Amino acid sequence: MNTDKIIAESIAKDYAPKESSKIVALKKLDNRAKLPATIFTYSCGIISTLVFGTGMCLAMQVIGKGLAGMVLGIIIGIIGMIGCGVNYPIYKKMLEKGKAKYAYEIVQLANEIADK
Repeated sequence: MNTDKIIAESIAKDYAPKESSKIVALKKLDNRAKLPATIFTYSCGIISTLVFGTGMCLAMQVIGKGLAGMVLGIIIGIIGMIGCGVNYPIYKKMLEKGKAKYAYEIVQLANEIADK
């Protein structure tokens, strides 16, 4: 076997124009349906966790001093907890909407692939 030929063919395959298949299109549609919900969930979760952590730091007087800082920390911490708590239900609703938006196209394409 000529290993140089095999290596050359594998490199050439990387640069050759790719044919778009129905499976790739199906995966793209699936990602397009799920991506907005995923991005929102991660963003909201990170922000809510940071708000909760800031509230905890204020309440435990790691940052800030006095009773006012502690009360403010408790309030900020509760806001962060609420954000973390509503994150999953919002994700489920957004995911449902995304799936409903692209459901017809995805099912149609999946049926075309299955009928092959």
